[in-house]
Amino acid sequence: MYDLPELAWAHDAVCAALLVRLQGSRNFDPDSLPAMRDNPAELPMAWGHARLLLSQTCGYPLVTSLAGRVRLVATPCYAAEGCSGAWMRSALLVRDKEPAETLAELRGSAICAINGRDSNSGMNLLRAAVAPLAGGKAFFRDVLLTGAHAASMAAVQDQRADVAAIDCVTLALLRRVRPSLAAGLRVLAWTQATPGLPLVTSAGMPDAGVAALRAALAAVLADPGLLPARTALLIEGFEVLDEAVYERVAEIEQEALALSYPVLR
Repeated sequence: MYDLPELAWAHDAVCAALLVRLQGSRNFDPDSLPAMRDNPAELPMAWGHARLLLSQTCGYPLVTSLAGRVRLVATPCYAAEGCSGAWMRSALLVRDKEPAETLAELRGSAICAINGRDSNSGMNLLRAAVAPLAGGKAFFRDVLLTGAHAASMAAVQDQRADVAAIDCVTLALLRRVRPSLAAGLRVLAWTQATPGLPLVTSAGMPDAGVAALRAALAAVLADPGLLPARTALLIEGFEVLDEAVYERVAEIEQEALALSYPVLR
């Protein structure tokens, strides 16, 4: 989910180390493990694959389209503004020259950019912020679907949109590796927090396999040789959350529905 081309080397290093540790685990047949990490073009298909070993998904699909189709392994903890342990917020970004000081001031005049309708950080958290202000009516002049957080930031930057909700980890990473993309943008407000983007495996993974995956993650976290990669990815830990904790993502959606605001508009 945070696989920016500039950080491919760090993801490669972490995933290679995970595979080495899993190859030494009695819970996995070495011949059944991939030789290297995959980067599928269609993430939803990969997430639901019966042979999924480990991937990162969004909290919104976890409680909607992927419910019962994957198992929760762990949630990374990131060293980024807006994160607290395994919980994260989204930053509502506007241009530096935007006169509004509150989200309410954007009513009726602003175009909103979102990365996807199935995104917790880009859509669900923003809808939750807008719902109390919208009165069941359209709040934005228009909604622009961009397909990615970076594209949403670019849309705000070049004035095709006026505001976007950006996952705080994505924002921190892009500020580091693509500072020009964040230039001229400021944080108008922060959303409420939800559990961060979870690491998942296939629904058919046995308990012993899940335990082995967690042990491999712990080993990667403790490996001093991987410190540069972990630092580049902002990873400072992993938490094992009860899957019920992610119901907060669904509750936020229900709260918007109760306010007659089912669709971000």
